[in-house]
Amino acid sequence: MFIKTLSSLINLNHPQPYLHWSFFAISIANLIIILTMIIIFGLAVMIPFPKAKIIVEEQRPKLVTNEGMISDEQKKMWTYRLRRLFRRLLPGDKILPDSQPVYVGSWIYVFGVATLAALGVVIVSGMVLAIGGVSWWHKSNLGHFVNSMHLWSVELFMAFMVIHLWGKFWMAAWRGNRALTWMTGVIAFVVSIVEAFTGYLSQQNFDSQWIATNGKDAINATGLGSFFNLMNFGQMIMWHIVLIPLALIIVVGVHVLLVRIRGVSHPIESTKSGKNRKAIKVQEATEWKGPNRRYDILKEGVIATFIVLFLVFALAGVLSSPDEPPVTVASWSKIAPADFMATAASELAGTSKTATYGPPYNNGHSQVQRIGVSWQLLAGVHQKINTAQTFVLSPLSKIAFSNPRLKNAIKIYETADHKKQMAWDNAYLDALNKVKFINNKPIVPKADDGPVPYLITNELAMAQSGAIDADLLAQQPFYGTNYTKPLLFIEDGNYFSSLAKQRHLYGTQWGVMNETGSYPGQPWLWLYSLWYQIPSFSTSINVDLIAIYLTGLATLLLLLVPFIPGIRDIPRLIPIHKLIWRQWNKYHRHD
Repeated sequence: MFIKTLSSLINLNHPQPYLHWSFFAISIANLIIILTMIIIFGLAVMIPFPKAKIIVEEQRPKLVTNEGMISDEQKKMWTYRLRRLFRRLLPGDKILPDSQPVYVGSWIYVFGVATLAALGVVIVSGMVLAIGGVSWWHKSNLGHFVNSMHLWSVELFMAFMVIHLWGKFWMAAWRGNRALTWMTGVIAFVVSIVEAFTGYLSQQNFDSQWIATNGKDAINATGLGSFFNLMNFGQMIMWHIVLIPLALIIVVGVHVLLVRIRGVSHPIESTKSGKNRKAIKVQEATEWKGPNRRYDILKEGVIATFIVLFLVFALAGVLSSPDEPPVTVASWSKIAPADFMATAASELAGTSKTATYGPPYNNGHSQVQRIGVSWQLLAGVHQKINTAQTFVLSPLSKIAFSNPRLKNAIKIYETADHKKQMAWDNAYLDALNKVKFINNKPIVPKADDGPVPYLITNELAMAQSGAIDADLLAQQPFYGTNYTKPLLFIEDGNYFSSLAKQRHLYGTQWGVMNETGSYPGQPWLWLYSLWYQIPSFSTSINVDLIAIYLTGLATLLLLLVPFIPGIRDIPRLIPIHKLIWRQWNKYHRHD
């Protein structure tokens, strides 16, 4: 009861008004997050860092090894060589340093450790959720609270990482042969985005349904939809809890090791110091020989972890997390029966979006994207869907054994030629525009529509009983976690999209910030969503490929910043670094 009360102090489940500027739109929650990150970055740059004891000459402990006792045969061993390399690159004082260069005197440096602390909370809360099971947090107040902790720890993790990335960019942290350190940091950021994305897909609620059905078009356009199926929630949760975390931990581990090996980048020097650019470059690559300050890395990590835990508990307790129930075929057919009947009739006629989609579902072309080459067509059909059979005739045949009239209706429809079937379907769709419901039973005006009215009426009754949901999931082998068929069926109707529009999930924000209520979504995806807001792109049939190509190009540019003249010089031209290193510059001038 306490957890339930605590988690409902502020109700964000109701949508808040959006702010609009031209074609730019953003929710108040996401605007608050972005502005908060900018303010935190500004404060980290501007607030003076606590002073510490400066060590002008530090005696570093030397690793003593009795090399004289090592035989020539041992020196040829791979194990010995690797151990020696490791000792040379990472002596004890680098793995757990107790001092750092005196110029590391800004709050902006703290966000690297804060990111790791938040990642630790993300992993632990995710493990607890995994132990509870995929449906635990939907049914239990404690589970919902743990899910809220997981959500807000992810938000903090991504926010701290972005602020850390901002700081390293304005410090030009790739200088001094540290390009690989920068690149592994960018890769960690990209992997984190994919990890967060699969986390949203693993929720099995309305939000995850909407993200999956919209995101599938981009994935399918690349040809990856044949094995990376966003609507297979079981597959997504395995990516989320096993494969991507493993990759993320490896990349983050390599990044931290590179920081320990190469050290933090030196303050940016200008040529006004009397040195030419080449001399400055050589100096930046050498190990720091100047004064140091005391630094307790373990203490900083513990403090950062406790602060992150406090923030996560506070945010989870006060704001909770969203969990709007998913749409099912049963709920759709009960709430909007006319829309369901029209959709089922279009599936039978082969005129729905899914029926004409194209790979990986069928050989249609309405949703096939191509820029030079069509990866979608090259990947081919991998999950064949004949909408008439999959969504209508096959489910009806399961109950036809006990209904001779239905069995006969199915036989009449299947044995008729295609031209006759289309005539029946079109006649029924026209008549369906005037459907009325009396005592919850559909009354459709008579038309030359053959057995179609009886088929769709039974389809409606079967859907409202929940049998269609069960049948569409039963058509797949093994686990019932692949919701591709029911979601494609639901997406073909108007109810699903109208519900998403009411929840402000229609993609009009920069950032693919899809989340129900007034909860923040994914502001770190603003670059990908940006391309969908440009009018000349948004009307293109290839909009998903355009967004993927341009986002990929921008990501590649970010990754290769250390090697691109002009871009890598921005931190020198806009000297924010002077604010970050102002205490060192002051000390240096007086030294």
